[in-house]
Amino acid sequence: MPGFGMLIDDFGDGVLDPARWSQSYGDPVEQGGRLRVPCTTGYAGARTASAYTLSWSQVSARVYPPVPGGASTAALSFLVLSDTGGTDAGFLIDPAQSAIGLYSRVGYADGGAQFPVYDPEAHAWLRLREDAGSLHWEAAPDGRTWTVLRTAASPAWTGQANLSLLFEAHRDGGANDFAEIASLNITRPGGQRPLQRGLAGPGPYPRTTSTVRGA
Repeated sequence: MPGFGMLIDDFGDGVLDPARWSQSYGDPVEQGGRLRVPCTTGYAGARTASAYTLSWSQVSARVYPPVPGGASTAALSFLVLSDTGGTDAGFLIDPAQSAIGLYSRVGYADGGAQFPVYDPEAHAWLRLREDAGSLHWEAAPDGRTWTVLRTAASPAWTGQANLSLLFEAHRDGGANDFAEIASLNITRPGGQRPLQRGLAGPGPYPRTTSTVRGA
């Protein structure tokens, strides 16, 4: 079963792979080397096939959330989904509320969610990583120097082999816009570096001290 670290996409050929992104909706496209997801009062999302595990793996990307444009909520969701609706983990970036939510949800709720103030520079790159029974929400300004924003015990479902990745955009009003994603699991310019165990290659990602904030 492939880990999410094997899911690599530079969005460079202008065509959203219909096999890799088989559960997409709302007309996401590739444009200019990025995945573009419409952000309207409806919902649009780029979603992979349900074919991955998060155990001992990770998913990272350069994120470009929507512009508020008069909305009180204009958000980009970056979620790993289980096979149970509302049971998932990841990020919700909402510049309209100057917040980034760090979630591990059951029934669409997480009493332990954290909400740091959103910083478009410090949070330019986001990564969800599972390691030895712990789930880490991380951010970086450059895709290299990662800061841990939250750590929690890994839910049992992260070891399943039928997980999917979703990038979804939605707004409650204002001007229609879009969110964009680039460099999926490509953490350095000119290089691809999926996280794998037991394979020769570059050393592990640097670890940093937790800086959990928010309530």
